[in-house]
Amino acid sequence: MHKKLTITIDEKVYKGLHSTIEEGKISQFIENLVRPHVLNQNLESAYREAVLDRDREDEAQSWNEGVIGDINAKR
Repeated sequence: MHKKLTITIDEKVYKGLHSTIEEGKISQFIENLVRPHVLNQNLESAYREAVLDRDREDEAQSWNEGVIGDINAKR
């Protein structure tokens, strides 16, 4: 569920947002910036949860092995 929030920002910041961020995407841009500062404050428990996600861990391991293979191939 989304909630509407009214904020006040400097006019230059406002103009910068509108000239930089695609129309209709400013809310998502701001949410993505703010989210890590207000959610998952406990990184240790977040890391613990990530480790328990076997599919995610397997994918990460495959990616790591691929990168190491790329590094070795360039030598």
